[in-house]
Amino acid sequence: MEVIGRREPTYNFQLSGLWLAFISLLTLTTGISRTMAASSSRSTQGLPPALLKFLPSLKQGGRKVVLSAIAVFVLLLIWQILCSGAKPPIPAPLTVVQDTWELIIDPFFDNGGVDKGLFWHLAASLQRVAIGFTLAAIVGIALGVLIGTSSLVYDSLDFVFQVLRTVPPLAWLPLSLALFKDNQPAAIFVIFITAIWPIIINTAVGAQQVPQDYRNVAKVLRLSRVEYFKDILLPATVPYVFTGLRIGIGLSWLAIVAAEMLIGGVGIGFFIWDAWNSSLISEIILALVYVGIVGFILDKLVASIGRLVVAEET
Repeated sequence: MEVIGRREPTYNFQLSGLWLAFISLLTLTTGISRTMAASSSRSTQGLPPALLKFLPSLKQGGRKVVLSAIAVFVLLLIWQILCSGAKPPIPAPLTVVQDTWELIIDPFFDNGGVDKGLFWHLAASLQRVAIGFTLAAIVGIALGVLIGTSSLVYDSLDFVFQVLRTVPPLAWLPLSLALFKDNQPAAIFVIFITAIWPIIINTAVGAQQVPQDYRNVAKVLRLSRVEYFKDILLPATVPYVFTGLRIGIGLSWLAIVAAEMLIGGVGIGFFIWDAWNSSLISEIILALVYVGIVGFILDKLVASIGRLVVAEET
């Protein structure tokens, strides 16, 4: 008679490690918060006034970073728990790190062709975005000012722009390939045509929002077109322009990742598509993390430049 012994309990070291790390992070965060709260009154004594006015924003920024780190860790912990079975639909976070460790520690390798590290794929995508977005910004701001300052041009082109801006980015790709006969300019055109619409529309709205009193003052002072643009139109339009630029840079990054999946070559979009064809799900997840981080940095960069320019104009 076969004796069935009691099954020994299994211990998931990965989950326990994540849980201990989370508890440590939470304890550290609580300790830092209490220390900052207790020493805030003492630490501010003797500081120059110029520095004191930045302390609230620094504290708020530090609190936001800590809370964001905790939220990310909780999401990773949930993901790890849900994908710890025998055959999970997607790999768990620790499995992703293990499978893609070589790509993480060496993003600069170049074996020729499309066999390159993630740095080179991201650099190629960013180069296309830089060219297409710059062209869209130049043309979009110029057209936006023209449309916003001329009711005749606005009434003539508003319907056309409202229709064209609803066309999905990838729908322009076959037309751009037929037009340019090459993948590189076709991808740049897709970025250009995707990013230009929010820039045009927001710039035109900003030009239309110039107060009538300012226009009357310009007429009384007989300002030239250059003086009117520099002293009145530009300061009133800059916030709207950077709103359009911020939307446009996000759309540009989305468009190039999608377009590169179809045109091939070096680029983060092609890297994702190639990983899918090779059933390398961990590499796809790693690439998506990089895509999200780069998109976040681009958005914050344009927003920061906009705040500096608006502050100077005001």
